[in-house]
Amino acid sequence: MGKKSQSTTTRTYGNTTTKNPYASATTNNSGTTSTLNPNTALSSVYNFVNKNMDSLLDEYLNPNLNSTTNQAKLSSYTNTLSSEAQKNLENNIINPLSNRNMIRSSQATDLYKNLADTTTSSLDSYIKELLSESQDNTASIINNLLSAYMLGYDVISDTQGQSLQTSAGNATTSSNASTAANLGSTADSSSKLVNLLGQVAKLFLTK
Repeated sequence: MGKKSQSTTTRTYGNTTTKNPYASATTNNSGTTSTLNPNTALSSVYNFVNKNMDSLLDEYLNPNLNSTTNQAKLSSYTNTLSSEAQKNLENNIINPLSNRNMIRSSQATDLYKNLADTTTSSLDSYIKELLSESQDNTASIINNLLSAYMLGYDVISDTQGQSLQTSAGNATTSSNASTAANLGSTADSSSKLVNLLGQVAKLFLTK
């Protein structure tokens, strides 16, 4: 019996590099590699999130007064509260009564003590509000960062997809019988990538 011949077909992808302002992708017969372009908004977000997300999550879960912003707010509130409260007590109560000889020193002392207690209570309430506000602000920062981070992922993913599709369109197939070019379309991939880049520009230009 004679042997039936078999033809083999080999597909070779074309070398393709796809770039946009935020990402680059290179495809060859070994596969596709992609990366965010350095020194861009998306690469900065990517590096910042990877470096600082642990500390941001800890700050969210355990809000404290040690941040520069919280310390400044607390100092300003404390100084204003103490100054205004004492001024109101003296100008509106103690001094008018003293001028009429209607208050003893022990009574004035009691009034100052009551003022101190009231100030402490007000300060405690403000600290609770400040910590709650700090947690909300941290949550908002995390949410905005992750939105930008995932947008970067979408951009790089679609840049990679466009590179792969273009390379496939430029691929050649060869067999023992013939060689033919296989042309593909990149219109859908390009359109999606353009829309994503528009979202990136909108995100950073409206801040």
